[in-house]
Amino acid sequence: MRLSKLVLALLLQQSVLASRPAKRHYDTHDYYVLEHNPSADASLDECAQTLGVEVVEQAGELQNHWLVRTTKQQLSSRDSQDRVLRALDAIRARAQSPTYSRSEDGHLSRRVSYAVKYLSRQELRQRVKRAPPPISPGSLIDAPTAQEVAEQQQILDPEFTKQWHLVNDDYPQHMMNVSALWEKGITGKGVITTLVDDGLDYNSDDLAANFYAPGSHDYNDHTDLPTPKLFDDHHGTRCAGQIAAAKNDVCGVGIAYDSKVAGVRILSGPISDIDEAASLNFGYQEAAIFSCSWGPPDDGRSMEGPGYLIKKAMVNGIQNGRGGLGSVFVFASGNGGRNGDQCNFDGYTNSIYSITVASVDFKGLHPDYSEACAANMVVAYSSGSGNYITTTDVGKNKCAHTHGGTSAAAPNAAGVFALALSVRPELNWRDMQHLCVQTAVKINPDDPDWETNAVGRHYSYKYGYGALNGVEFVNAAMEWESVKPQAWLEMPAIQIADGTMDIFQSATGGETITQDGLTSTMQMTEDLLEEHNFEALEHITVKVWITHTRRGDVEVELVSPNGVKSILAAKRHGDGANTGYPGWTFSTVKHWDEDPVGEWTIRVSDQGKEDQSGKFLGWTMTFWGSVIDPQQAKTYDVPVLEATLPPLYDNNDESPSTTTSTLEPTSSKQYPKPTEHLPGDHGEAPGESDKPAFPGSGDTDATKPVDDVELPADPSPSATHTPTPDEGWFSDLSNLMTNQVWFFVALGAVALFAALAGLFFWRRSVRRRKNYTSLPAGDDVAMSSVGGARSGPRSKELYAAFDEEDDEDADEETGLRRGLGESPAGLGFHSGFLDDDDPASAGAPLTKYKDVPDHRDAERSQSPASGSGSGDWEHASQEHAPHS
Repeated sequence: MRLSKLVLALLLQQSVLASRPAKRHYDTHDYYVLEHNPSADASLDECAQTLGVEVVEQAGELQNHWLVRTTKQQLSSRDSQDRVLRALDAIRARAQSPTYSRSEDGHLSRRVSYAVKYLSRQELRQRVKRAPPPISPGSLIDAPTAQEVAEQQQILDPEFTKQWHLVNDDYPQHMMNVSALWEKGITGKGVITTLVDDGLDYNSDDLAANFYAPGSHDYNDHTDLPTPKLFDDHHGTRCAGQIAAAKNDVCGVGIAYDSKVAGVRILSGPISDIDEAASLNFGYQEAAIFSCSWGPPDDGRSMEGPGYLIKKAMVNGIQNGRGGLGSVFVFASGNGGRNGDQCNFDGYTNSIYSITVASVDFKGLHPDYSEACAANMVVAYSSGSGNYITTTDVGKNKCAHTHGGTSAAAPNAAGVFALALSVRPELNWRDMQHLCVQTAVKINPDDPDWETNAVGRHYSYKYGYGALNGVEFVNAAMEWESVKPQAWLEMPAIQIADGTMDIFQSATGGETITQDGLTSTMQMTEDLLEEHNFEALEHITVKVWITHTRRGDVEVELVSPNGVKSILAAKRHGDGANTGYPGWTFSTVKHWDEDPVGEWTIRVSDQGKEDQSGKFLGWTMTFWGSVIDPQQAKTYDVPVLEATLPPLYDNNDESPSTTTSTLEPTSSKQYPKPTEHLPGDHGEAPGESDKPAFPGSGDTDATKPVDDVELPADPSPSATHTPTPDEGWFSDLSNLMTNQVWFFVALGAVALFAALAGLFFWRRSVRRRKNYTSLPAGDDVAMSSVGGARSGPRSKELYAAFDEEDDEDADEETGLRRGLGESPAGLGFHSGFLDDDDPASAGAPLTKYKDVPDHRDAERSQSPASGSGSGDWEHASQEHAPHS
């Protein structure tokens, strides 16, 4: 009876122990698995006591296998053997020794030795997932809900359950996947992210504790703190909240809620190239990440990139930031998808120094505003399919519930990067790009836009290498071995039919582009790679010189020796620019890790009307990757002149011969507000996963005739647009100041204008002497009476000399208005308009500033007389339209 009770008690004990998994504490204890022989005389408790361990529970479902533990031991150099395993060895030695054959110790040792069949210490190891297929909605039954995560991690922020990008209850496989990292204590401590934006509300209860003032500055108002001052200065604060909103009782939390954020304000007013350049390097020894959710207009007709100074700042950032590890630049891909825009027409997003981030919505679908291109590296979650991003807003205890666009995707990515750098701060800027390529998760596997590249990875122009996943990225970062220094190999330019282009963008030669396309090949050899110390491929940049009367009709694609095709430029129906591609640089990340040896082919085709034409002048390509021998690594220099064909420098051998110490005339730019080009219904944007990014590209049979497409009107350029050196009427204008040819051309133009003006006024004075006689001496006539007597065509002669419009049209075009302090002669100036009086005291009524132009301004913006150029990015009314 007693024996049966004992057996029942033992079985009950095993059942209870096996039913309640215990929490592990590897930081304080060492764990082992012990297999016990149930037929042995020594019980499990006796074995554990002899070995100096305590029984925790049954080891899973393995019968007679037990998880045991002991207080964590500090192993010294003299005593490197595990004490539990050493104790078992001693027991077995005594059990076999004749010395202890009759002793009590000998009997115990033999019993325990026979009872313990197996004993092993448990070590934590990082396992690598083997890319399981995407999980369908609702099948993650064990995934914790937002409310459960809040309870488990004591998150009291009231809006946390609305932050679906952190925990997605409806589609749990579609979120940034960072809450499991928080549970491990990975929350971004020690990492600073700089928001280059429209300010940052450092007084916000959500951001005050994590605000880094020394790394902040206002380049719009030139003050130390990036205070939001305009009514719509809220974008930077919202993006900062996505990254570092504190874990408290206000709004929601940031992805890296213990990290720091700095603000650099540049989007709230005009800014020069040098200030923009400085903003991208401000505090770059302390700040690891620069989050930039802005860029050129997303209108489908702009093509613009950073100027020379800004390029130098970006190169300086990656070479010298963080003590040489490099700044991590994160750029939003753009919100012009509905306009047919592509991020390869944006020199910021297609820069090899940027991690370009596009959007995917909460269902994992591609929202129609998110731009596609071969420079897209990853996607992160943002607005669409009926949901927005909830984050911090400007003001006391304020939350934003309508945030989104690709500029919300970018800070979500920056937050994940902050988590990774908090555990591996020694990772460099290229390590972060490699981790993006290798850990991004493929979504919507049936989407026709997915292609397999030469090394077996999946790539999409819409999704890049896939969705950024916090756990996957950070786990890989923990074990990542830094890549070797950067190598580059710039191929000699190929001139098609003796094509040339000078610094004035004057072109000669070239071959006419046809609808079937022109092809040209370039050969890469093993010897060439070895000669330039080039080991492994990362980015490829392709520079083209093309003239065309309608740029949007030109398509450009690159095909590798392995048959992998990168579409660099697909047809853009709204791009009516007649400037072509004057040395424009495209980029692609689709060939990452591909063997570059062999024949590379470029194909340029014309998909437009017969009355629009152009010529292919030439091209070159640059391979970027890692070196063979780090000791032979070179430092890249930004060339001053890049747009001439043939090029005036060779950056493989030496710095460009053109001096970089010139006095450069830079223009002031106005950055539009971050929501300028974001569709108003971006949160409701219908997602899709069944459309290729560039349908029919390169396939003339599938290309829809331009006559059948309703094209958006090409608006005239804004009269206030001032091109920068890299983006103006001809590139590298700044360097012409050191050219004697430019000096004499300018001098000749001034002299010619002066001569023509003198001739005009001389002829006018001759005619007047014929029609008028001198007043008798002493007859004084008031100017008002003279003005009042002047009626008829003579009052219009000066306008007519330069414009054939009538007087009212001339007034309209020059901005003069009758009736506002009207002068006797009818001009719209008050009598003291040259004085330094306050406008309120000058007799003219004050007009209140307004963001929206009146109907007359809108009409003028459609008039060819309102600006210069025709359809190029010069037509954009604003320089850099932030992607929100």
